[in-house]
Amino acid sequence: MIQIKTIANKLIKVPISVVALIALVSSLGFLMLYSAAQGSLFPWAAKQMLYFAVFMPVMLIVSIVDIRIFYKYAYLFYCLVLLLLLAVHMLGYTAMGATRWINLGFIKLQPSELMKIAIIFALARYFHDLSFKNIRLSHLIKPVIMLLIPALLIAKQPDLGTAIILVMLGGFMFFIVGVNKWVFIISLGLISIALPFAWTLLHSYQQNRILTFLNPERDPYGAGYNIIQSKIAIGSGGFFGKGFIQGSQSQLQFLPEHQTDFIFTMLSEEWGFLGGLLLLFLYSLLVFYCYIIALNARSIFAKLMALGVCSMFFLHIFINIAMVMGIIPVVGVPLPLMSYGGTMMATMLIGFGLVINVHIHSKVNIHRALKSFF
Repeated sequence: MIQIKTIANKLIKVPISVVALIALVSSLGFLMLYSAAQGSLFPWAAKQMLYFAVFMPVMLIVSIVDIRIFYKYAYLFYCLVLLLLLAVHMLGYTAMGATRWINLGFIKLQPSELMKIAIIFALARYFHDLSFKNIRLSHLIKPVIMLLIPALLIAKQPDLGTAIILVMLGGFMFFIVGVNKWVFIISLGLISIALPFAWTLLHSYQQNRILTFLNPERDPYGAGYNIIQSKIAIGSGGFFGKGFIQGSQSQLQFLPEHQTDFIFTMLSEEWGFLGGLLLLFLYSLLVFYCYIIALNARSIFAKLMALGVCSMFFLHIFINIAMVMGIIPVVGVPLPLMSYGGTMMATMLIGFGLVINVHIHSKVNIHRALKSFF
């Protein structure tokens, strides 16, 4: 009876504004997927709504779990997801030339998406134990290794976009905990020096994406086709858009992958500048709420967990929108809560569940005495 009362008290603390924003953005995604199928719930919108219906309760369950449990098992969860990444290379499902999934029948699990949550757990736990104090260069060896191993495994799938997001997410968390700015400057310098060597390691299609970014017209019917069509669609939308299910580029199949990576392009064509601005406003509100929740948390682990999810969410938004507008090379990053995909929906809703968890347990102290398996 006491436990039921405790659960009820926690559920009462769930911020309705955050849940409403998540539902609103997801509903906008359902509409775009309906439009992508030319006015049909199948094959994308119906499945996406099912994913949302399944993982929304999961989000609420995650939000009421004692935050000290996440702290205690942070490293264990990281290791389990790392094993799943290794399993992808041995048992993975291959599609479009990439092996990124484990086929479970009812859903194709993408462990690289779960690793984003796992790395947030692991780094939050690690820096919490350091207590932000006297972070020396030697303290960065373990977290850098924890970050680079999964990033390399993901890049080998190949999934360069997710690998880049994972590294940037780690960089954000290093910056948040106060790592010396010279570490970032030296790291960027070393990366710049290594670029010629890194270029030789890229697949030919990845090299073409970068060359196409620099000059889309070099191959307008090949590597440059996607970004050229995306720019045409965004530009043709104008201020008010062409109307729901009226976008010529998307409805006539000129725009590829309009249900996943280029869904913002379709939104901009059909709903115009105002539609794109509305989505960015909703995204900004979610980022703002995540940031405020993080600031109000008492423990370092909770702060880092909320800020990590906030950073992950922001990176996906920035990279996807910059990509479809031609500001950065095309790297295949989906738009949160909008693009079709079960694992991506699960990752984002679990992430927001963690943020809500931080809000509910904002006054909880987490002591280093809570030992895990590692």
